[in-house]
Amino acid sequence: MTSYAERLHLKFTVQQLFDLIADVGRYPEFVPWVLAVQIRGHKGQSLWVDMTVGTSLLRRRFSTVAHLDPQHHIDISSRDSMFQRFEQHWTFESASDGGCILGYRLDLKFRSRLLQMLIGGSLVDRAPVMVAAFRHRARELYHAASENGQT
Repeated sequence: MTSYAERLHLKFTVQQLFDLIADVGRYPEFVPWVLAVQIRGHKGQSLWVDMTVGTSLLRRRFSTVAHLDPQHHIDISSRDSMFQRFEQHWTFESASDGGCILGYRLDLKFRSRLLQMLIGGSLVDRAPVMVAAFRHRARELYHAASENGQT
């Protein structure tokens, strides 16, 4: 299995970051490799989504379910046949300066050894780029010039 984890201190509120990450329908506008999103259902704090990821040459559609705990965490999993395990966890903690400590973790394992070797490491390697896309989008939406001296 391949994993990736990151924690960031950002100058956005917990609510802003939660809303940004929960707005799955907008992902194709700014998340690399997300080509299309179809929200299949929403009930209570659960959201069922079909997502198409890839490039112009290779595309793959898979289903996820997200469990939303407003202002605390978002847990995303997939029982799609190509995965033995697919879990993403976003956590949101208020920081003393009014910002947010954003946590992200990805655990991924394909059912196919070949896919795991060809794509598994690549997806984990791309995870920091995806997290950076959310940080950039937050700057665009919430007009923050920087977080922790970053621009």
